[in-house]
Amino acid sequence: MSVTAEPIARVVLALSKLPGIGPKSAQRLAYHLLQSADADIEELADSLRALKGSLTLCATCFNVTDKNPCMICADTQRDSSILCVIERPADIPPVERTGRFSGFYHVLHGALSPARGVGPEDLRIQELLPRVWNTGVREVILATNPTVEGEATAMYIRQVISPAGVRVSRLARGLPFGADIEYADDITLGQAFDSRQGFW
Repeated sequence: MSVTAEPIARVVLALSKLPGIGPKSAQRLAYHLLQSADADIEELADSLRALKGSLTLCATCFNVTDKNPCMICADTQRDSSILCVIERPADIPPVERTGRFSGFYHVLHGALSPARGVGPEDLRIQELLPRVWNTGVREVILATNPTVEGEATAMYIRQVISPAGVRVSRLARGLPFGADIEYADDITLGQAFDSRQGFW
């Protein structure tokens, strides 16, 4: 029999589904929210509702945005000759924080994983091809995660875009194998961009 009131237990369960939040952290957060001002709780609830309700995917790069095109794709000061291919929208902020990349992005929304039934048709790879062929891109940086799935995705993309004759590079091995770009520190990720190499 649970000694926790049902509304608190529901919040704990919901919070524990978030990445990096275990049951104990979820419980601490739930009790913190319980002691928070009503206005703070309302603001959090409103922002969570708006998160899903007011966002869409950029028609160009497939980043999550509230404007179409997104503010990165609409930025005329960025270098249109370089395209960075990443797995998830969450990978963009850490790359931007390095201050070392000024091109545009293409978000795949995942990585190839035959074991989980994720094939090329499940990712935004087909939408990548016209961007490489028709927009003056000279270099494609494959910034997929340094995992088995990320490597397989990078290899596949390299194969399908190689006929375009553009330079294909991969982030250097400054990132530990098995880690996600989203959790990399700014210095390590910045060094990985600076020392990227050709991908054959």
